[in-house]
Amino acid sequence: MPIHVRLGVMLAERNVKSKDLAEYVGITEANLSLLKKGHVKGVRFETLERICDFLDCQPGDLLRYERTRANEGDMP
Repeated sequence: MPIHVRLGVMLAERNVKSKDLAEYVGITEANLSLLKKGHVKGVRFETLERICDFLDCQPGDLLRYERTRANEGDMP
């Protein structure tokens, strides 16, 4: 998947525990763990907003797009 979730990196940079973030956002630690691993099909904007608020970051700090060879053929 060309979208990589950098939530774990942001948590480490901010020295924040997953438990504290999950509690603030209002999701379970298990769901936060799935999000950190990139094992989700989507994320609600409300959830993303609360994560960014708690971590004082932008959505682009949490998500990265990395082109793969398979994607390169899709360019016009």
